[in-house]
Amino acid sequence: MAQHSRPPIVTILGHVDHGKTTLLDYIRKSSVAAKEHGGITQHIGAYQVEHDGKLITFIDTPGHAAFEKMRSRGAKVADIAVLVIAADDGVMPQTTEAIKHIKEAKIPLIVAVTKIDLPGVDLKVQLERIKKQLSDQEILIEEYGGDTPFIPVSAKTGEGIDKLLEMIEVVAELNEIKGDPNFPATGVVIESSLDKFRGAVATILVRTGTLKKGEQILVGGVKGKIRGMFDYSGKLVESAGPSTPVEVLGMEAVPAVGAVLGEEISKQARLDGHPELGSGSQSLVDKLRQGDVKILKIIIKADKQGSLEAIEDALEKFNQEIAVVDIVSGGMGDISESDIKLAFSVRAIVVGFNVKVAPAAEKLAEVEQVLVRVYNVIYELIEEIEDVVEGMLKVGQLEEVLGRAEIIAEFPFGKAEKIAGCRMLEGAIAKGHKLRVMRDSQILAEVKIKSLKKVKEEVNRVEKGSDCGIIFDPKVDFHIGDFVESFRVI
Repeated sequence: MAQHSRPPIVTILGHVDHGKTTLLDYIRKSSVAAKEHGGITQHIGAYQVEHDGKLITFIDTPGHAAFEKMRSRGAKVADIAVLVIAADDGVMPQTTEAIKHIKEAKIPLIVAVTKIDLPGVDLKVQLERIKKQLSDQEILIEEYGGDTPFIPVSAKTGEGIDKLLEMIEVVAELNEIKGDPNFPATGVVIESSLDKFRGAVATILVRTGTLKKGEQILVGGVKGKIRGMFDYSGKLVESAGPSTPVEVLGMEAVPAVGAVLGEEISKQARLDGHPELGSGSQSLVDKLRQGDVKILKIIIKADKQGSLEAIEDALEKFNQEIAVVDIVSGGMGDISESDIKLAFSVRAIVVGFNVKVAPAAEKLAEVEQVLVRVYNVIYELIEEIEDVVEGMLKVGQLEEVLGRAEIIAEFPFGKAEKIAGCRMLEGAIAKGHKLRVMRDSQILAEVKIKSLKKVKEEVNRVEKGSDCGIIFDPKVDFHIGDFVESFRVI
């Protein structure tokens, strides 16, 4: 079926107090498409605005934890990210964190510089400073020869807002954002709750296809029959097409934020890779042994810079022979909600030295089953990590990924087989390598290579940047968009 253009789905990210909420409030009040319904909106996690006759869908909680959850669970929700940076502050720690998430999500980026109307700000100097800071983060704006739009805006006067909305439409057009309303609906949960009058409620952002009242649905393993749907203005609707957020009634239980429409997830699968909060008597190594850890990702928080550096140096020694520890981030101060969100996103543990866990962070860690441990003696921290690493280094416990490719086409071969047309993204794939076929971060199958071709020639090895054709042994019911990893067990 033919693909149709659909409204772009936009997330707004950035550092705390840089004006994300104010910017969204201005856009909502000036452009929200709910005005024909009396302007009464309800909080369902997303809304649509109209600009020059075209719709744009915004995920309306800035820095939304759902963005990280959806990406970590293999669900792509946003098409475009707007990175908000305050003119007076420039790039800050959460700005850097947001850039990391945007890069990993592989979506286009637009930079919006807010608070340009603040008195006492030398705007020309500050804008140049921010451009330089962005280039240090490998974000090159258009006027520097890159492809990232850079737009100063004011959420007080409205300056630059129209230009921002226009740029979103341009980026959407350039990236050919498509969706077919004739397909069965696919989407992602961006809000969920248990209402004492209405039961389990889920806000589903439809990406493609059409969701209809009365349909039987499966969302992250939770079944339901849609007995009511409401748009962000509170209006009862019968159906929801591509890029439309709707509040859905009729679920048998509350699905998790980030759950995918049509996805079945067992309880054990939800727990894998997300050990529970380390507040009991079990050791760190015991808790990690409950999962299947290959690379130990760690977020470190310490009371002072010297402590942080000492811990980082000690942990880096584990990587002298082979990389088994990945320090995702390190910083000073108490463990915050932001640390837990990042840990959940990248499947890391959080360790602290002489710091506390903020109550909100502890609650979030329990909900998301992120392992958090706090120590008062550095050698105890190092010893427990060392025990984990030693366990990982036992024969058969550690994997090394050798190459990664995306399946971009499929071709029939013979009577019953098919060739996976692949584009190499990282490393290499060679005959003799073990392979696994992945979909939405789940392993479909582990296979061997029956045939490996580059153009029409049989080859023994392909590397990053090359296209190739692979016939799997045994056969796999792969789809375009699946990934292939080559790996070895150490």
